[in-house]
Amino acid sequence: MKIKRIVFPGSFDPITKGHVDLVQRAIPLFDEIIIAIGVNTQKKYLFSLEKRIEWLNELFKNEKKIKVDHFQGLTLEYCKLVKANYILRGIRNAADFDYERTISQINHTVSNNLETIFLISRPELSHVSSTIVRELILGNGDISFFVPKQVYKDIQKLTKK
Repeated sequence: MKIKRIVFPGSFDPITKGHVDLVQRAIPLFDEIIIAIGVNTQKKYLFSLEKRIEWLNELFKNEKKIKVDHFQGLTLEYCKLVKANYILRGIRNAADFDYERTISQINHTVSNNLETIFLISRPELSHVSSTIVRELILGNGDISFFVPKQVYKDIQKLTKK
């Protein structure tokens, strides 16, 4: 029997409630979900790769279907490596859809057995993004609504002066 394996790629810098919601909604659909942190050496992250892996492992420690990993390079190459035929992407708005549709079509052209599964963000989470959360952190804003409690507590400790 073939395992239905999906990769959820992202920077997760930091992971948000929106990310968690997408993963929880994908659990009943797949045999294995690999949450894969994409590492871009040209990009500056607010939190270390180790910290982001720690958060993901903590948040999903009781879910047997979830693996946490990281990779460099193209997501489609990583999917080939781990034998995943699906990529999970969240859609918050029309701009997300336009961007993600283009990437999905390119991935399908290059690797025709790779399908992108889009889940529409819940309305109450559609404005949540890691980019916004990072801006709030840097500006000493309240991020408690946007990130899971464990992550919030950890960020509070990490950013105390």
